[in-house]
Amino acid sequence: MSEGRRNAKAPHVPVSAVIPCFRCMGTIRRAVASVARQSALPAELILVDDASEDGTLAILEDLQRELGDRWVKIIALSRNSGPASARNAGWDVASGKYIAFLDADDAWHPRKTEIQHAFMEAHPEVALCGHGHRRLGDGDSLDTPLLRPGFRGISLGALLLSNRFVTPSAMVRRDIPLRFRPDKRRMEDHLLWVEIASEGRQVACLDEVLAFTFKAPLGASGLSARAWDMRKAELANYWTLRRSGHLGIAATLALCAYSLAKHLIRSVLLAGRRGQRSTQ
Repeated sequence: MSEGRRNAKAPHVPVSAVIPCFRCMGTIRRAVASVARQSALPAELILVDDASEDGTLAILEDLQRELGDRWVKIIALSRNSGPASARNAGWDVASGKYIAFLDADDAWHPRKTEIQHAFMEAHPEVALCGHGHRRLGDGDSLDTPLLRPGFRGISLGALLLSNRFVTPSAMVRRDIPLRFRPDKRRMEDHLLWVEIASEGRQVACLDEVLAFTFKAPLGASGLSARAWDMRKAELANYWTLRRSGHLGIAATLALCAYSLAKHLIRSVLLAGRRGQRSTQ
């Protein structure tokens, strides 16, 4: 199936798929095609152009013509505001009972919305659900075998220690009165997950791998500067939670120390690997 066709045999489910788009001409068709191929089709696909100022918006308009303007909705932001604001813009106009997020350079398994929507319907106590993900190479099939039925609850403590699932795996109930913090450009997803759990809402993670990334994982190429930027964002999140009353000072300091220790260990391990490669 090309990206110009939807899965005509698929039933529709009350899910709004939201994709923030920024200078993503090379990947957005793959992402959109993975939504259009779903075995249970989202009720709508919302593409949010974050003031790309290249050819991205024109491609989004082409996709809208190909797939239908009743299914594909486009929001064109007037200034670049980052993925948090772009996702919020899509969330705010969504009509589905649930919101599912996908990044423009990632993709979904063909049964993602079918499986995750069924889980959310069966567990009304869960406000936020994620699932497993895997890195694929360009051209790899998205229709990978499903081998991991089951799920696990994610506690607030576990979320505070680390982000337990990636944004393209997340599905939330639309009526949650929380949003991504627009001033955050890194780790904004982790902060929202923690804020949801901090308010007593339940969070779960499906074991199945239903999302795919195509970029090298952080640190795989020795990207120390980016790793430190992400670590600083995590530290800033803890202080944001402290200021909003979700964390006490002792817990904030302990979490910051834990985060810095993780960064030190990662840096030492990466340095060791680079040293091994240089001597081979």
